Amino acid sequence: MLLQIPDLFSADEVREARRALEAAEWIDGRATAGHQAARVKSNLQLALDDPTAQRLGNAIVDRLGQTPLFIAAALPLRVLPPRFNRYEGAGAYGPHVDSAIFPIPGTAVRVRSDISATLFFSDPGDYDGGELVIADSFGDQRVKLPAGHLVIYPGSSLHHVTPVTRGTRYASFFWTQSLVQNDQNRRTLFELDSAIQHLTGDNPEHATLPPLTNIYHNLLRQWSAT
Repeated sequence: MLLQIPDLFSADEVREARRALEAAEWIDGRATAGHQAARVKSNLQLALDDPTAQRLGNAIVDRLGQTPLFIAAALPLRVLPPRFNRYEGAGAYGPHVDSAIFPIPGTAVRVRSDISATLFFSDPGDYDGGELVIADSFGDQRVKLPAGHLVIYPGSSLHHVTPVTRGTRYASFFWTQSLVQNDQNRRTLFELDSAIQHLTGDNPEHATLPPLTNIYHNLLRQWSAT
């Protein structure tokens, strides 16, 4: 399921984050790529232990925990600490698929990358190119969102970032291990939950709400990995 989550951060919060990102020390993005991905990757990233990356990453994880749309769609179990990249000067990332498993730095915990996410910190007018292109069953989906907006999509998707030919594209990217590993099952639960929420808003006393809610939780119980 590909889903856009608007305004995860406000315009003021984005401006503050951008100032921090512009002042940070960037390294070659190939340092964190796998063998195959490194061959098609041309960008800059913050080191995993960079103080700016850790501070902004913590803010992202905290905000995700306060965002009902993300929680309903992702059903998160673990979120890998967010990372940050920068594209400019024809920088791009060719077609690749994300690693299936990521270690959480400094721990023995590993995260299965059920869901990939990109949070934009540059507005579309700030740069040319830089589209996130995600292959799915309906064809290529081209994503270039306003700053502060988030997109989530299956971690199993083949995707790439087109060359940035003008300006600079700042973004954060991270992975979530869901309580429900199967993407189609997550989509079903999300659509059912959305229908329940709409019905609750329109008619909170409707007789079908308790049985529908019961179905939702029983499906979650059946499909949950824990």
